[in-house]
Amino acid sequence: MSGPGLRPTAVLFACGMNSVRSPMAEALTQKLFPGQIYVRSAGVRHGKIDPFVDAVMSEMGIDMSKHQPKTFEDLEESGFDLIVTLAPEAHHTALEMTRTDAVDVEYWPTMDPTIATGSREQILNEYRTVRDLLLMRIKKRFDWTPTAGD
Repeated sequence: MSGPGLRPTAVLFACGMNSVRSPMAEALTQKLFPGQIYVRSAGVRHGKIDPFVDAVMSEMGIDMSKHQPKTFEDLEESGFDLIVTLAPEAHHTALEMTRTDAVDVEYWPTMDPTIATGSREQILNEYRTVRDLLLMRIKKRFDWTPTAGD
């Protein structure tokens, strides 16, 4: 089940290359809803591992070392009840792929931190901003309730 106010049971996050935004969203959702939401991520095109993602996610105690960027075609799963797209090209692809499926597609416009310039710290701050915005959006959309120790 999904729709506004209802928590889906299987979510796919999608962006351009499955290197930054969608794997962050996938890992954050897994951390917040362990065993509650089946979650995966994919991109429109093949991407590469981004060391800035590893750095900002490890600040939250999340290990990204096992993430390998995947495209929609690489996915072995289907049957998601919600696809959250984080980039325009991913949104168009998801809509095209799901025209005949009973799946909700939501677009969450999300800045691409890979265009950031400046010092390492300035770039990391852009990645942190994206991470924190995704965290806030995930908590709100999936109705996260903190448990003791959170």
